[in-house]
Amino acid sequence: MQYLISFLEGIITFISPCLLPMLPIYVSYFAGGGERSHIRTLKAALGFVTGFTLTFMALGALAGTVGSFLKSHQTAVNIVSGLVVIFFGLSFLGVIKLNIFHGASRQLKSTNMGFFPALVFGLVFSISWTPCVGAFLGSALMLASQQGQTLAGTLMLLAYSLGLGIPFILSALLIDYLKSAFDWIKRNYKVINIVCGSLLVLIGIMMATGTLGRLLALLS
Repeated sequence: MQYLISFLEGIITFISPCLLPMLPIYVSYFAGGGERSHIRTLKAALGFVTGFTLTFMALGALAGTVGSFLKSHQTAVNIVSGLVVIFFGLSFLGVIKLNIFHGASRQLKSTNMGFFPALVFGLVFSISWTPCVGAFLGSALMLASQQGQTLAGTLMLLAYSLGLGIPFILSALLIDYLKSAFDWIKRNYKVINIVCGSLLVLIGIMMATGTLGRLLALLS
């Protein structure tokens, strides 16, 4: 169940106002400008997703390892993790103003990019855009730290990366057919932000009170 939560957080990250508007720019960058090749776009998109997945999994391993050392203080870990996620949620709702969770537009020069250059680009993306995806990535990391196991933390961030990466790859291939869907999402960003922020606050409360842990134990 916790892996499903992380997966869904990845999907929500993808449709966030910070990331989604940049998708056409990245696809154009991968395609190298001019007429798009689906094979070239797919290779670059897979490399890009692999790059940020490796970084996020490393962060998940670190979170799980730190959590294992704090296992004897699980109540304190739950409270701190929950409060951090609530803080992220309030920021998403606009209750707390934090500019670090708002991405900046970036001008990318089109280039013919293969798998490995795109992988390196994904590694750079995962570091430079952490503030942009920070709310839900932070929530996933807090949830990973509660597991108290390195492997569990790694797998949870793999699930998060799949939630972010699968829609990215599909959209890169089908972007010409998804314009109306993207336009609808953009028109409803305010509602999406309210729903996403409320979800984060709810998850944070459940983490802080230990309710999420008990629920996951019942479902496992």
